[in-house]
Amino acid sequence: MTGPAKDELVPHPVKDQLPGVDYCVNSNPSYAEAVILGFQHYLVMLGTSVIIPTIIVPQMGGGNVEKAQVIQTLLFVAGVNTLLQSWFGTRLPVVIGGSFKFIIPAVFIALSNRYNTYLDPRERFKQSMRSMQGALMIASVLPILLGFLGVWSIVTRFLSPLSKAPLVLLVGIGLYEQGFPLLGECVEIGLPELILLILLSQFIPHMWKLKQPIFERFAVLLSVGIVWAFAALLTVAGAYKNRPLQTQFSCRVDRSGLISGASWIRFPYPLQWGIPNVDAGQVFLMVAAVFVSLIESTGGFIAAARYGSATYCPASVLSRGAGWLGLGMLLNGLWGTPSGSTVSVENVGLLALTRVGSRRVIQISAVFMLFFSVLGKFGAVLASIPLPIIGALYCVLFAFMSAAGFDLLQFCNLNSYRTKFILGFSIYMGLSVPQYFNGYVITTGRGPVQSGSATFDQIMQVIFTSQATVAGIIAYFLDITLARRHPLTRKDSGRHWWAKFKYFGRDPRSEEFYSLPYGLSKYFPSV
Repeated sequence: MTGPAKDELVPHPVKDQLPGVDYCVNSNPSYAEAVILGFQHYLVMLGTSVIIPTIIVPQMGGGNVEKAQVIQTLLFVAGVNTLLQSWFGTRLPVVIGGSFKFIIPAVFIALSNRYNTYLDPRERFKQSMRSMQGALMIASVLPILLGFLGVWSIVTRFLSPLSKAPLVLLVGIGLYEQGFPLLGECVEIGLPELILLILLSQFIPHMWKLKQPIFERFAVLLSVGIVWAFAALLTVAGAYKNRPLQTQFSCRVDRSGLISGASWIRFPYPLQWGIPNVDAGQVFLMVAAVFVSLIESTGGFIAAARYGSATYCPASVLSRGAGWLGLGMLLNGLWGTPSGSTVSVENVGLLALTRVGSRRVIQISAVFMLFFSVLGKFGAVLASIPLPIIGALYCVLFAFMSAAGFDLLQFCNLNSYRTKFILGFSIYMGLSVPQYFNGYVITTGRGPVQSGSATFDQIMQVIFTSQATVAGIIAYFLDITLARRHPLTRKDSGRHWWAKFKYFGRDPRSEEFYSLPYGLSKYFPSV
């Protein structure tokens, strides 16, 4: 008899591509399974698509009808942008949806005194929307130029695993306010959703071995279906009949107002709210949100490449993705949404949860976005899922996004004090600075920057309330300046590993994952 194997006291090997993924970027499940997975991605991205208009549209003077129309428009543009990004942008399995970072500029525009003269709420809604459109369309020029002129490629070539880790980590953690606090608005349905999702995706697959990974792959659909039915049962049984209005709005399945406000069939079209108008101050404010979205989306691209078991994005591919992200924001402005575009963090997390990083699945989810954006009543039924259920999903999906940041640390020397300082300081400040800005608003009703220009003050608020932006900028600056010439710095930061991904042609696998379709790489080479 032989005794138990002796543990080998060696570190785990570094992996360029994440192992254990069932389907990578270029491999596809069967069409039937891909359709179900695509619908699951659509279901996950609905949360942000509903929350953003729910916050902004009432500030603009809109009611349930306008809210439903904006959600339909946001879904339609998200579908188009997702297809464009997966075909011609980074080619990664990312959903391009609305961003919470546009809420501050959108509300600032909506509450402008210039719209108080409109007594008709519908007219006030249209006028404020036109201002948002104009500002967003001009602001979208920033990522378009940075991306297609290759400027973003120059910037991202200086990224190392060390400077990328805080950025990717805080993209997920920075959305903590959308997780358990949203779940807690109705604990009796949010908490069961969180527990059931973890049981189905993590525990049951290890306890009950099946030929097909049904539970971990479809845990979101199964858990949401069960808890949604439970919430409907509570609603019908009158559990919230005499509860406060806010509790009813959060817990009941019939209080969103989306089904009654949505039309049966409606095609969102460009300039549907009228001709956009432009105000210089509003444009600069929107540029700040666009800049933040670009930085956070870069973190999303990096994480999606990992969970799609691709090699890390060459700098030129990140730049190409930035350009198409800018074109997506131009479409947002043209069609009329109160939010620009960004990589959907929750959908990146879903790649990890399902272990399916297939590009085809994401493209199918985009078809669902287009389909339900036109068939308003059917889409509204799904969009009326109580938000605490969505908050429970976020607790898991945003956590997976954050974990991709820790993943990058395998290429760094964590025994280096330089590494420890850059990593710890950037993450700490990435959490602390936004907390200061947000807390200042809560206690005083305005931000800490008081320059005399309300627009400039709001620009600072947009930039410095983004955890990922603050952490990413600090880590990036420290990594390229601190002990730059020290002989160990390059290896401690992981630059020696990242060098082969700085340029498209240095790693032969780049062609497999990131080359353009239809032979377009011949005419638009990545350099």
